[in-house]
Amino acid sequence: MDKITREELKELSAHSRELCVSLFMPAFRAGRETEQNPIRFKNLLKEAENRLSASGARPPEIQELFKPARSLVDDPLFWQHQGDGLAVFLSADYFKKYRLPLTFQESVTLARRFHFTPLLPYFSGEGRFYVLALSRNMIRLLEGSRHSVDEVDVESLLPSLGDAFRFDRFEKQLQFHTGTAAGRSGGRAAMFHGHDPSDEEKGRLLRWFGKIDGDLPEILRGSRSPLVLAGVEYLLHLYREANSYPFLLEEGIPGNPDELRPEELHARAFPIAEKALSRAAGQALEKYAGLSGSESVSSNVEKILEGAHHGRVDVLFVDSGARMTGCFDPEENRVLTGESCRGEEEDLLNLAAVQTLVHGGTVYGVSSGSLPGGEPLGAVFRF
Repeated sequence: MDKITREELKELSAHSRELCVSLFMPAFRAGRETEQNPIRFKNLLKEAENRLSASGARPPEIQELFKPARSLVDDPLFWQHQGDGLAVFLSADYFKKYRLPLTFQESVTLARRFHFTPLLPYFSGEGRFYVLALSRNMIRLLEGSRHSVDEVDVESLLPSLGDAFRFDRFEKQLQFHTGTAAGRSGGRAAMFHGHDPSDEEKGRLLRWFGKIDGDLPEILRGSRSPLVLAGVEYLLHLYREANSYPFLLEEGIPGNPDELRPEELHARAFPIAEKALSRAAGQALEKYAGLSGSESVSSNVEKILEGAHHGRVDVLFVDSGARMTGCFDPEENRVLTGESCRGEEEDLLNLAAVQTLVHGGTVYGVSSGSLPGGEPLGAVFRF
């Protein structure tokens, strides 16, 4: 699958043209259903082309605009490797495609700016977490959502323990007993036993884990997603000493992760990550409700857009199914509608979310009626 970083989001949000096309659709990963993916995408392109034609665009212009997207229809390799959803952004001089671990509703948006609201769960971390599986033989990093998991290619970045050091003396002191992982045929998980390693061995392990910790920020750049550790308890304990990633969870998956397939690691990690994700969202909502009536929160779209534009929004709640059309004048800090927008109307909720994210804030997509007063938008300000 593909990844979207906050840096890429900032690039996308800065892209403003006479026409920006945003396409979203669900996708199948495996089975005969995968044959529906290119057909569904072709139909989505046709819908976008028809809408553009109805607005008065000339056929040659339409063909040129959708040329890079149409090239995907007949690319079998592209359709063999899908996530749960596909997002495509294109304009006259821009084309990006993302296969993501999110299921989207089919949608076509034609506007002067790309539409991001369907991506909110990806950036807020509601449906995304990571698993770092540590063992003597290999290091694996997995990216998961509620319904799926994929391995991130980190082999060249995070070498295994065996490749990083020669643990001859370490292996003599600590016998590595590999049994069947817990949960498979009733066996027991792999474990370290024997004498504790020397201070020298601990130091070497900590230095190596420090290297991993130093590389992770680049791999997880811009992420605020929970990280779950998997491995024998001794390695997990040492890794926590070296860790600086602020979203590492205290609870981990004990045992030898080499014995577990990605799907099995996902099944064990998701309940751990889900508790953290739900807790974070719940605490944010409680804070918002607790500050009700103060200057620290607002549900006023004009005030929120002003704050988001200047980097003042710390947490934003958006009704993922709502839309609010208009335009925002950042110089006068006011929302305009109708003819005052001079044809530059866009979804203001989407704009607030984008500005919040690119300035380092957190965005939560919420269901309709979740916010006090049933408002579609709510913000907690930094200052």
